[in-house]
Amino acid sequence: MSANDTYQSPLASRYSSAEMKKIFSNRNRASTWRQLWLWLAEGEKELGLDISDEAISQMAEHLEMTDECFKVASEEEKKRRHDVMAHVHAFGQVAPKAAGIIHWGATSCYVTDNAELIFMKNALDLVLPKLATIISKLADFAIEYKDMPTLGFTHYQPAQLITVGRRAAQWTQDLLMDLEDISRVRDDLRFRGAQGTTGTQASFMEIFHEDGDKIDKLNEFLCKKAGFPSCYSISTQTYTRKVDLRVANALSALGGTVQKITSDIRHLANRKELEEPFEKDQIGSSAMAYKRNPMRCERIAGLGRFLANQNKIAVDTFAAQWMERTLDDSAIRRIMIPEMFLSADAICMTLDNVVSGLVVYPARIHSAVMEELPFMATENIIMKLVALGKSRQDAHEEIRVLSHQASDVVKKEGGKNDLIERIKKTEFFQPVWNEIDAMLDPKNFIGRCPEQVTRFCSNDVAKALAPYKEHITKSKNVELTV
Repeated sequence: MSANDTYQSPLASRYSSAEMKKIFSNRNRASTWRQLWLWLAEGEKELGLDISDEAISQMAEHLEMTDECFKVASEEEKKRRHDVMAHVHAFGQVAPKAAGIIHWGATSCYVTDNAELIFMKNALDLVLPKLATIISKLADFAIEYKDMPTLGFTHYQPAQLITVGRRAAQWTQDLLMDLEDISRVRDDLRFRGAQGTTGTQASFMEIFHEDGDKIDKLNEFLCKKAGFPSCYSISTQTYTRKVDLRVANALSALGGTVQKITSDIRHLANRKELEEPFEKDQIGSSAMAYKRNPMRCERIAGLGRFLANQNKIAVDTFAAQWMERTLDDSAIRRIMIPEMFLSADAICMTLDNVVSGLVVYPARIHSAVMEELPFMATENIIMKLVALGKSRQDAHEEIRVLSHQASDVVKKEGGKNDLIERIKKTEFFQPVWNEIDAMLDPKNFIGRCPEQVTRFCSNDVAKALAPYKEHITKSKNVELTV
């Protein structure tokens, strides 16, 4: 049967990286289980259990799960209805001297949970530098355009001016918070280690003859091998599913952030002020040949919506764990955890592609600013008149009347905003006629935007990205295949 004859997840077949897919592949999962069994046997042997050198050697020689071993495990699982025991059997066939000691003292979650923690750690280590690179590129963009005035929007209505760079800094700050949160859950990950059926270590107390110090040493050995600082102090049959929830919360928040960013870009593209890069042969619409759709931003938004909802699955799974464990976490986690990371990976790849080539249209931005600036300048005009002795109330009323007249021209007649021309023809404003043009410089209305952007990028961003400096320097623009 061809792969085209069966369902494939688009996250794997279209969007995510080979590196992320390998982490959650069947071969890597099965091979990691074997690695965990080898570490367990090595630790138990080191602590005095009767395990031969030949057993250890055979296990070490067959850590890679072959296609033939998959066939053996598959046939065994059909009979036993237990995937872990099927793999124990398959491992024992290629390492017969170890067949009797594989999985000694352990429960299934020794391999399933510890492997999942390894996969999440490795997957987070893949996501974090990618996210850091995006932040670095957006920060560079923010610095480049820190002085370019553009319309600010509140309630999606034109508001006080900001700059193109300041808006990019807003996006960057949100992503920076995600980087901090994801980094924190990565650093907080611990190992489950060897804990036994309900986490009491009773089975290991049996094989080590009630010597608790040896169990602690075994777990120290396992943590060192797997690259974790320590084990969770309390485990049940599983590590607490609160861990999955904490990871999902951090990644789901990233899903929310990218929806916000790409929504902004899509709105700005509609205004023809800023858009994602559009490749030479790219087609925006099958019907409308002229269209330059923000397709990558739409993809990111869709994937972000999926990712943003993964913490709901995680919280429900955590809440449903009765007492020391129920098995209704198994099937959902097989789906949720890989797809959560594959979607985060796909988002990072696509967003990197977008921010590497954001296109800005300064003339269009300036035109939009000048359409609205006359209304924004009226407050400054009023202040100037008051300083010259005019009544603020009188000035306000004059501006109100003229503003409504100019607004009618724009809204009812489809004309241009002629408020400034009206002010220049109204005798009341004669004392400031010569100053009005100077007041209409957009840079008079951007406040401290350039300073804010520079300070943020030089301090907050630079500090957060320091651990990723080498990766960022070596990174190349992401080329999407679809």
